[in-house]
Amino acid sequence: MAALAAAVAAASTAFTTLHLAKPAILLSRRTRRHLRTIITSSLSSAPSTTTEFNITFAPPKPKPKPKPKPEPAESLSPNSDHDSVSELGEQLYIPWIVRDENGNLTLQSTPPARLLHEMANAETKKKMKKKKKENDSKAKPASPTTEPKFSKAARRFYNENFRDPPQRLSKVLAAAGVASRRSSEELIFGGKVTVNGSVCNTPQTRVDPVRDVIYVNGNRLAKKLPPKVYFALNKPKGYICSAGEKETKSVLSLFNDFMKSCDKRNPGLPKPRLFTVGRLDVATTGLIIVTNDGDFAQKLSHPSSNLSKEYIATIDGSVNKRHLVTISEGTLVEGVQCTPDIVELLQPQPDLSRPRIRIVVHEGRNHEVRELVKNAGLEIHALKRVRIGGFRLPSDLALGKHVELKQANLQALGWKS
Repeated sequence: MAALAAAVAAASTAFTTLHLAKPAILLSRRTRRHLRTIITSSLSSAPSTTTEFNITFAPPKPKPKPKPKPEPAESLSPNSDHDSVSELGEQLYIPWIVRDENGNLTLQSTPPARLLHEMANAETKKKMKKKKKENDSKAKPASPTTEPKFSKAARRFYNENFRDPPQRLSKVLAAAGVASRRSSEELIFGGKVTVNGSVCNTPQTRVDPVRDVIYVNGNRLAKKLPPKVYFALNKPKGYICSAGEKETKSVLSLFNDFMKSCDKRNPGLPKPRLFTVGRLDVATTGLIIVTNDGDFAQKLSHPSSNLSKEYIATIDGSVNKRHLVTISEGTLVEGVQCTPDIVELLQPQPDLSRPRIRIVVHEGRNHEVRELVKNAGLEIHALKRVRIGGFRLPSDLALGKHVELKQANLQALGWKS
């Protein structure tokens, strides 16, 4: 008990001499509370003596007033770190380290002007792109719906029931533009054609260019055949109707521009191999059909089609009734009696001094019209074909020019595709 009283007396003397008027020593709130607890407990246990303490504490630190946003600093020296932190207070700033014009690194509180410009330009471009897309969607019509995807069973059913059946190998080669059907047969007999890795020597072999792998002279045959094309050509004089003879001009040379544009029209597909349906001799002008469809050509040129062909023959000399009767009686051509359907003397024209005879035949044998006129004792000055079946040569089609046939024209020729 005496020791406790001595401790209290020593503490009282120490606190009596202690004077905290200046914030020389700053005590935290927790420290002050702990100190007050010690003093209270000490006083309660001490004898009831009146003791006064002169204890004062530093006033609380005033809250910093909000200051205006500081201007970007041009440079930052090591001595100014403490000042900058005190000025910023509790506000959070993101420093930007940039390089000035002199190449020195500087610290600033705002983003660089170049970055702000780039962000503004990017936002403007994004808005312009969005606006352009909206305008395009309004201007353009709605895109057609994509074709539905069929199941494997549906595709198999279509292939088995509606797909084109396999064709003869020689016909496939001719349709692909490799060569004519006869030349294709020669390539097959020569062992230059392989089907699925095996040499094929039979032109009648049935193949499917989509499923079968066909090589000709080491070159892979395209899976897709070129589209079928049909043309009406106004054949000029001096051109022949066959290809491969270099000493004379061929009518197929008149389609060079069309062949050059095939790659743009049908990219990825082979070029069509064109040929004429029937023939006109080198001195005859007028209508001739050019195509790459072998079935179409076979249909038109076969005698069973019974297509009539109309010619205009310009005669040297005078023509009388006896000549017309002789022509209408017919004559032998290649051992076959050929009789024309119509023989008519046309009315004379002011700008034409020679008489003209209209002759319609349906046999279509070689030099048939010339033989009929020659048998009547007449000499032909010019011969022109103007009609095949129900299709007549357009009057505005110049010599050496061609026009693509439409579906109605093909039906007039007796072809139903």
